[in-house]
Amino acid sequence: MIDLHTHSTASDGTYSPAELVQLAKDVSLSALALTDHDTVEGLGEAMAAARELGVPFVPGVEISVKFDGPGHCHILGYFVDADSPVLRETLGLLQRAREERNRKMMEKLQSLGVDITLEELEDQAKGEIGRPHFAALLVKKGVVKSVGEAFEKYLKKGAPAYVPKARLTAEEAFSAIRAAGGLAVLAHPIHLKLSPEELVRYVEELKAFGLDGIEAYYTDHTKQFTTLCLEIARRYDLVPTGGSDFHGHNKPDIKLGRGFGNLSVPDECYERLRRRWEAKS
Repeated sequence: MIDLHTHSTASDGTYSPAELVQLAKDVSLSALALTDHDTVEGLGEAMAAARELGVPFVPGVEISVKFDGPGHCHILGYFVDADSPVLRETLGLLQRAREERNRKMMEKLQSLGVDITLEELEDQAKGEIGRPHFAALLVKKGVVKSVGEAFEKYLKKGAPAYVPKARLTAEEAFSAIRAAGGLAVLAHPIHLKLSPEELVRYVEELKAFGLDGIEAYYTDHTKQFTTLCLEIARRYDLVPTGGSDFHGHNKPDIKLGRGFGNLSVPDECYERLRRRWEAKS
């Protein structure tokens, strides 16, 4: 059992990178990837822990990209060099935009009569601030009763405190991942909200930019959708990957390596991904 899609406190997870690796060891994962949102800051700590505990580890990142469709698109970078100047500069642009977005959301909440400060958000996040940290703080302060209510009332797209997220073009994301020596994989294609025919066309577009894989096994995928992704992978010579999108207590129903209990990512995905990376290195 492997998990190639996880998040730590370096972005919006609740386990530190080292704690995440220890949990992977505890649940007997045979490979783990850390793919924090728009940052590689947790990779050094995770890699050190993985070496100490003997957990096969893939340094990764998850990048938000612009998508002209009904859903949203993220690209996973695998086997990236966390010290790549190009990758760090590109992610730095997104992180500065994230800080500006957080400031605007905080100001919107304040204008709605919610008493909230940047210091409180920083204390809540213990790392990069994201909407889950806003939601958790609103619950803690008694403004709402649940994280779901926080998103519904204030933070979801179209809600009063929502601010759109800055995103790269797909070409920019692929270029940064390639500059860092990594492989580019389409994350959770179910979230694109495309028909099978539209998904095939979009994968063809990404293949032209150098797409290496598609996340076929994912917590929210049905068996039928996984089968579709595997067929697309075969047709376009892509590596099928998979992961839970584990965030710790921020998504308490999702378990590492198992998702909702319905997930089982074959070891072969890690082996094929590693072989593809070695062939390109």
